[in-house]
Amino acid sequence: MRRRLIALLASAVFVAPNGAVMAHHSSAMFDQGNPIELEGSVQEFKFISPHAFIILQVTDRDGAATVWNLEGGAAGALARTGWTNTSLKPGDKIKLTVEPLRSGAPGGAWNGEKIKFMDGQPVVVSH
Repeated sequence: MRRRLIALLASAVFVAPNGAVMAHHSSAMFDQGNPIELEGSVQEFKFISPHAFIILQVTDRDGAATVWNLEGGAAGALARTGWTNTSLKPGDKIKLTVEPLRSGAPGGAWNGEKIKFMDGQPVVVSH
């Protein structure tokens, strides 16, 4: 009986962290039902795990600049569709569709298939 209890507790130690890892992947903070279009200049492209990020400077009609922190997919998944750490460079002008943060803060989630350079060319041509 004691061995079974120890085995059960040891198993729980390995299974418990998986719930926390799965919770990390919630997209509840993004307003998926109301995507918005952004145009701006890339300040930084972070092709890192667990998610890639684009730091984008967006200038509104009045000339005021706002920096948006945009979360993308996993770097590994993006790499399988052709993305690399040099796909975007500081100064690149892009337009993209994002799912904005529900909080109203300048941030959101982006999809690699919904990003183009200002001339209409896709950032990455999928395989």
